[in-house]
Amino acid sequence: MVKMVSHGKHIAIIVEQLNKFNPENQSMEDFLNESAKVLQTLNVTDENFVLETLAGCIEYKSLLDVVINAFFVRDGKHCLFSERNLYVVICYLATFQLEELGLQHFSRIVKSLDTAKMHKFLRFFFNALNLNTWIKDEWSHFYDSLYVKENWIDPLLRWQPKMQQVIEQLTDKLSNCTTIVKTSTVTQPKEFNLTVPKPRAIPIPLPIPVLEKSQPVPPSTYKSPKEKKQLEEIKTKNRRKAEDLLLKANANQFRCATMKLEKGKNTPDSMKSKPTFQAQKIQSRIDNIPVKLNAAAILREGALYQRKMEQELKRIENLLRGAKDPSEFLEWQKQMRGKDLEEQLAEIECKRLQGKLSHEEAVLAHQNVIQENKKKADLMREEKAELMHQYAEKRLQEQKEMRELVEQVVEGHKNAKQAKLKLQKYKQQIVQEVCEESRELLQQALEEEEEKLRKRYELIQQIRAIESLPSLKNKFVDLTETGGHGLICEMSIVELRERLALLRETQKAAEEEKRDQIIHEKQAKEQLLLDKLDQISLFRAELGRAAALKQEEKKRKSQSGERPVKDERILNLHQKIIEKTMERKKQAELLKITPQKTSVTSVKNSLQQNHWKELEESRERQFKILQHGFMARETAQKMAAYEAAKSGATVCILRSEVK
Repeated sequence: MVKMVSHGKHIAIIVEQLNKFNPENQSMEDFLNESAKVLQTLNVTDENFVLETLAGCIEYKSLLDVVINAFFVRDGKHCLFSERNLYVVICYLATFQLEELGLQHFSRIVKSLDTAKMHKFLRFFFNALNLNTWIKDEWSHFYDSLYVKENWIDPLLRWQPKMQQVIEQLTDKLSNCTTIVKTSTVTQPKEFNLTVPKPRAIPIPLPIPVLEKSQPVPPSTYKSPKEKKQLEEIKTKNRRKAEDLLLKANANQFRCATMKLEKGKNTPDSMKSKPTFQAQKIQSRIDNIPVKLNAAAILREGALYQRKMEQELKRIENLLRGAKDPSEFLEWQKQMRGKDLEEQLAEIECKRLQGKLSHEEAVLAHQNVIQENKKKADLMREEKAELMHQYAEKRLQEQKEMRELVEQVVEGHKNAKQAKLKLQKYKQQIVQEVCEESRELLQQALEEEEEKLRKRYELIQQIRAIESLPSLKNKFVDLTETGGHGLICEMSIVELRERLALLRETQKAAEEEKRDQIIHEKQAKEQLLLDKLDQISLFRAELGRAAALKQEEKKRKSQSGERPVKDERILNLHQKIIEKTMERKKQAELLKITPQKTSVTSVKNSLQQNHWKELEESRERQFKILQHGFMARETAQKMAAYEAAKSGATVCILRSEVK
């Protein structure tokens, strides 16, 4: 049996070492070696006991955690989580070291610690029901159930009656320590001897005021203000002025280019003598403007011409082998695209006319909605009269209910005194309960403060002990010696400096080599760019000739404007629009609308008509632009691609002849 003088001190050392252990950063062997260095001041027997307990707590951590976690959930709810390792050590000693230590020695260890904490834990752990049920089942997850029962559960059940005696001793100790608190007598309030007030007279209910008749809504609220009409008239006048000015400006836009004749000199001789205005012709050749190219642009253009040259050579080889010329296919493709464009333009016109038709239908639907709204307004007036009648009946019923409520309030004043007495008794009970709870909380707070002060005192003693140890300040360093850490790559500071010097020399040599390589690469790149520039200049000259030939061919061709072919759908839509407009005008004449609203609707209709006219004009302009410009642009692109391909082939042939 191990004999120890101060049991609580050794248990505190074990708990402190367990708090330092971190399984993620430390192995168990390293931790035990470090703790052995710390425990050199103890005896051999004490040191062995501490180390064995530490090793056992770490080894059987999974089993001990099951018990400790359940203890904190059930009986140890108010225990500090920082004292977890204390319960781990006691659980380990009770489970694995109880037969070796003996009951007497174990009871000394328990009694040297906090009595209340040990009483709670031992009563929880040595409960026969807990041992036979959930503790046994949880431990069987980690080890074999037979092994758990024979080696751990059965011995604990054998020790359970004797441990019950130790628990009873702890309860006696706790009962002797508790102090009896004298309960102070609660003051009982007495009623004041006041004069009884006279009963209040029941107030006569005031007559409910009758609502005055509201004045009708003035007709001016439904009229639009005069200022708004004036502003709209000013806007329309300004719009017309702006349109007139635009027409004049479009008609007289080139007047500045003609020479004005004086009043006195209107003879034909004077007209002949004055020189006529001649506009300067824009230079068509703009290909010779020098453009500064960078390296990327030169290489990109060279690659483009090289690709074109390869395509042209491939095309010529295919023609020599018997392939067909794609000009017929391109002509067919041009015709088909023209047809597609015509269909597209017809579709656009159909959509525009459909939009106009939907607008006319919307106007008709709006006029129908106005007629329906008139009918609904008549119905609403009838319903309003019925609702007013119902409201008057409801008000009479509410007046009766108010009278009954006044009578109930008078009866409620009589029972108010009894309710006050009941409320006073209820408040006295609450005050007694709050006083008892505050006493318990104050006692717990005092115990916690005492425990904190004790821990602080122990921590201060440890810090002073560490500070009292002597420390070496002067340390001599030899630059030729290694660190002595036992590593393969260890070296002294002198050797490190020599290696750094060698590394700098090799780095300089590598830099010189790299510099020479970069210079050679730059020279090769410059030569390549010069070759590419020569090739690009030849290609550009040939492309300029091809462009000139193309311009001459364009001048020869007569540009005839194609007439837009009208579809049957478009004609049908035009006919429908005319019919709908006639129907709308007839229905507008039949409708009888108030003068206030007719003015607003007429202004709106005029604005909508102007809007649709502007939309039609813009659509016609777009139609003409698409008709004349779109086809010309696509054909120009195709012709340019074809000519470029031809010119690329001629350049290839010329370049081969030059070589």
